[in-house]
Amino acid sequence: MGTKVNEGAVDLLTTPDLKLIPSMAQRGGTAVVIAGENSHISNSVEHYHHEEHKINQKVPNHNKIITSLVAGAIAGAVAKNFSNKPFSARKVVRFLYKTIKYEGVLSLWRGNTATMARIVPYAAIQYAAHEQYKRILNRGRRKKHLPPRRRFLAGALAGVTSVACTYPLDMVRARMAVTVKERYHNLPEVFMKIYREEGFRILYRGFTPTILGSIPYSGTSFFTYETLKKLHAEQSKGQDPTPTERLCFGATAGLLGQSASYPLDIVRRRMQTAEITGHSREYTSIVCTAKEVIREEGIRKGLYKGLSMNWIKGPIAVGISFTVFDITQRWLRRKHIFHLDDD
Repeated sequence: MGTKVNEGAVDLLTTPDLKLIPSMAQRGGTAVVIAGENSHISNSVEHYHHEEHKINQKVPNHNKIITSLVAGAIAGAVAKNFSNKPFSARKVVRFLYKTIKYEGVLSLWRGNTATMARIVPYAAIQYAAHEQYKRILNRGRRKKHLPPRRRFLAGALAGVTSVACTYPLDMVRARMAVTVKERYHNLPEVFMKIYREEGFRILYRGFTPTILGSIPYSGTSFFTYETLKKLHAEQSKGQDPTPTERLCFGATAGLLGQSASYPLDIVRRRMQTAEITGHSREYTSIVCTAKEVIREEGIRKGLYKGLSMNWIKGPIAVGISFTVFDITQRWLRRKHIFHLDDD
């Protein structure tokens, strides 16, 4: 059965959710709207950001990997420079005063070179891997958005991949941040001294809690960001989000991701610095480290130590990272050089 629509009902005829029979639509008097089994179409229409999708369609996959790596590296570097200042939540003033008085202003950025050396490849690999995992998990599906479970899985896999590729750099960064400056002078020296004095395996100490922590952190972060972008596309009817909106989406994602993984992050850092702090015998595994921290400091003051300060700087950094990545990637993919498929 069809439903006749008068010529005056232009709003119905121009609605993209309604399908018209071409032969009837050409006669100029009436048009027939297909009903029956397709009457639910308006409820199943998938909204997406049209401009973003249009740009991505012009870029072959190998160039998507390149642009994601470059944009991710830039995003990681920019975001880290906004948040990489080692200070305590409760003793900010006292810490700054003592550090500047006895070690100088530049010591506030001690370990920053190692941090940047780690965060640039980490962010590049994470963002590029996330896009590829999304593509793989979406094969055989006509929709542009992943379902919730696959959305979380894509983020978790991206986090695991980036951690596995860059963990020794994270270990070195942690060492430089907690030792006196006379101990290590540069990044290569840290690698050589750890290798000679403690062995190669020490470079992967704390690897397991880091991998386990990356699953809820990256999974929750990417899931939240992608979900908020999807909801925005539905509300805005396909208009791309503004930089401010992207920043808010990313900050929310960072807040939830950090809260979900923070105890494992504490365990990771304690295991990484066990040799320096004199706890190498106690911090031998995830369970032993967690038990020792709880026994000595309690759950709240131990496993969640510094969380309040990280709630301030963490979401900001993640929000900046997501925003810079999206904007940089979009700018790169507008370049005609990335539209050429060399295959």
